[in-house]
Formats: sequence, structure tokens, C-alpha cells
Amino acid sequence: MKFIIFVTLLFSITTLASVLGPSPLAEDIPSEIKDVGVTEHLGSKIDLSLQFTNESGETISLGRYFNSTRPVLMAMVYFECPNLCTFQLNGIKDVLQKMKGKAGDDYEFVAVSMNHKETADLARTKKANYLKALNMPGAENGWHFLVGSEANVNELAMQLGFRFKWNESLKQFAHSAATYVLTPQGVISRYLYGIEFSPEILRLSLVESSNGKIGSFVERATLFCFQFDPTKKKYTLYAYNIMRIGAAFTILVLAIFLVPVWLRQRG
Repeated sequence: MKFIIFVTLLFSITTLASVLGPSPLAEDIPSEIKDVGVTEHLGSKIDLSLQFTNESGETISLGRYFNSTRPVLMAMVYFECPNLCTFQLNGIKDVLQKMKGKAGDDYEFVAVSMNHKETADLARTKKANYLKALNMPGAENGWHFLVGSEANVNELAMQLGFRFKWNESLKQFAHSAATYVLTPQGVISRYLYGIEFSPEILRLSLVESSNGKIGSFVERATLFCFQFDPTKKKYTLYAYNIMRIGAAFTILVLAIFLVPVWLRQRG
């Protein structure tokens, strides 16, 4: 009897699978966005010797924006993008306005154009517009807009895991919205997706990426208690560290009460 039930269930499942067939989502991806997206390369280091042209027309290497203490926030956009890039840059501008810290002192922001045909003049105009909207004294020293050759743009995109393509019919690039947090040494530390960002998540990401060299004591202590959950794309309580803190606190309390008793007994 059990065997008959098992065979019946197996037949039903097989029949249902054949009726449903393969998922249309897997086969019917529009060609315009096929192969577009992000492959995370957490822990990988980008090539800081790659050369680009900044908004002042100087040829520089990426290494100019990386030093021993400041993390780098990076985005691959293009400056004439009519939609997504503007929303993404606006989101970055909005969240940085809400955060403590100053561009050029606590972090660097680097926007790299994925369109190798864009010019330094366009980068300069884009930077001027965002500096005006940002209204943050000294931000000109920490906000950078770069253009580069097709080879170097593609190489940086590959290292970041950023896949984009040109849509000839729309005369636009098809791409996703990803913002990268890198350590002062150029190691990819976090991927942040979308066009709106949580000040809390970004601040903790920058503190983490700076190896604890920026941020207040409270922020560094908070980071000790929280761990980034890549599935939820946010920081969650890290139970092991909470237990360590609890154990340390318990030992401290016991010491406060027991040491005086021990000293009295010795006396």
C-alpha cells in the first residue's frame, strides 16, 4: 500500500513538472538586459594603477584617491545618463548629507563614467552641479568624477563585477545601480544596491572598511556587536560578540565584588 502511494505521488509530481515546463523567467530575459548585473568580488583588490582623467583634465591613477586611512565610496555611472545614474548619484548625495563625516577627511567619493566617450568637461560640469547641491564646505576635495579609455573602464568594471552593455536602439547603457565601499588599500569591502541608502548601513560600512580608523568609539563598539548579513544587505546583531561582551561584563562584576572579600580574608 505504501509503495502504491509513493508511486502515485511520484507520478503526480513528474506530471506536474512536465506540464509547468521550464520557468519563463529563466528563458525570457529580454536581450537588452541579458548579461547585465553585478557579480560580487568581496575581498578582491582593484588595480590602483589604472589611469583615468579627472574633472580637471589631469591624467591620474586610481591610487591617488586611496591612502592609509580613508575608505572610498565608488560608483560606475555615466554623466549623460537620463535616468538611473542620476537617481543613484542623488541617493548618494542625500545619504552623505545626513551622515556625520566629511568628504576628503573621512572618506573619498569617486564616480567613474562607464561611457569611454564622455569627456573631462562633462565630468567637471557634473561635479560642479553636485557640489552645489551637496552644499558641504570642502567637499570638492573628496568628490571626484573620472572618465577613461574603453580598456581601462572595462577593466575596472570587470574587477568590480559590474556588467553593462550599450543599447543601440535606445542609445543608452543598460546597467544596474551598485555602489562599492573599498578599503584604503583598494579592497572591495561592501556592495550597496539601489538608489536609496540607509545612513546607518553606509556609516557602519565605511567604519568597517577603514579598519576602525574612522568613526567614534561608540561606532566602533557598535560595529563589534553587529555583523553584515549579505543575504539581508544590512548589519545584524552578532550573537558571539554579544556573548563575549556579556562574559567580560560578568567577570568584571564578579571581580568588583570578590576581590575586596579576598583582600579582607588575606588581611
